[in-house]
Amino acid sequence: MNFHTRKWVKPEDLNPNGTLFGGTLLRWIDEEAVIYAIVQLGNPHVVTKFISEINFVSSAKQGDIIELGITATHFGRTSITLTCQVRNKITRRSILTIDKLVFVNLDEHGNPTPHGKTEITYAYAGNRP
Repeated sequence: MNFHTRKWVKPEDLNPNGTLFGGTLLRWIDEEAVIYAIVQLGNPHVVTKFISEINFVSSAKQGDIIELGITATHFGRTSITLTCQVRNKITRRSILTIDKLVFVNLDEHGNPTPHGKTEITYAYAGNRP
């Protein structure tokens, strides 16, 4: 799993219990995941279709630095399926896992359209033979 984005948990990110608000974390994940899907599919017209069970493993508190990891696990005809893990950057302790996030590739009219991708490509940009 590649960890691309780091976030610093600030006071405005906290819930009444003094830990990272789950909604804030889910917004960060959805944004990171759709950017990942856009880069992989080469199309800025991508939407979230499905997010499986979200497993909050532990909490983050003010001052923690967390990192979001996203990996493509499956390429459908018009979709891409990702997995996600969020962990504490310093301790490496898992904060959240999501087994399945599905994004759909759209045409200029907002209809699902084939993307023609079958493998992760961003990691090879500029380095492919």
